[in-house]
Amino acid sequence: MAIKAILLDIDGTLTNSKKEITPLTKEVLLKAQAKGIRLVIASGRPAKGLFQYGDQLEMRYNHGVFVCYNGARVVDCETGDVLVDITIDKETTKEVLRHMKNFNVKPVITHGSHMVVEDVYNCMVNDHGREFNVIEYESRMNGYRLMETEDLENFIDFPVNKILTAGDSDYLEQHYKEMAAPFEGRLSMMFTANFYFEYTAMNVNKGTSLSKAMERLGIKPEECIAFGDAQNDISMLEYAGIGVAMANAQQAVLDMADEITDDNEHDGIAKSLLKHIDF
Repeated sequence: MAIKAILLDIDGTLTNSKKEITPLTKEVLLKAQAKGIRLVIASGRPAKGLFQYGDQLEMRYNHGVFVCYNGARVVDCETGDVLVDITIDKETTKEVLRHMKNFNVKPVITHGSHMVVEDVYNCMVNDHGREFNVIEYESRMNGYRLMETEDLENFIDFPVNKILTAGDSDYLEQHYKEMAAPFEGRLSMMFTANFYFEYTAMNVNKGTSLSKAMERLGIKPEECIAFGDAQNDISMLEYAGIGVAMANAQQAVLDMADEITDDNEHDGIAKSLLKHIDF
């Protein structure tokens, strides 16, 4: 069956280690859109953080779709229509933020054009020996201004799509089960990087939201090809007719994928699409 949609994770998949789309991959994705194939970028990031890549790929002009917050929101990037919007209610959000006070983590929420934290100077994390400013990294990567509040729990008076927590990778690995325990069966929780552990509404993931969005767009799962490298991509690869793991993917992704392509430094997406699409 002909491919009608290409589903793409960003980090470790669409972009290389420099956070760039390589020239051949960009060329092939533009050619795919010229043939009427939709591009879908699916990420843990908010929509604001996806437009830099969507614009490079001209998705505004080719009926592109953004899956944001790991599936909590899906947006038609041409019209701005919200196809899926799933939030954590205000009281549960407050409960999570209250629980986070027991841990050495940096909770983050987004509000309008701002990323809201309790202390912009409490900004450093250590990811297996690499120390960096995670507040700057997250805000600049997604185009957010920074806002401080004395207490995020008291600040919240609205539902949110996602609660992000940042911390040292070793610390999160040691404590994530305690962080998650009160919300088992109530929220979806997962690592989206070694230094990020996040909370979304129950049963929110890339696959379930893509299923809803693609149905609205008249595209069947077997008409989709998906590319990913990490735990939060598995549901997307399971949904698509062809689920492709990058060579640099986590072992769990490599084990379940229909195919394995080259890594994100060597045009893995382009090489796979050149086999599956007649250009």
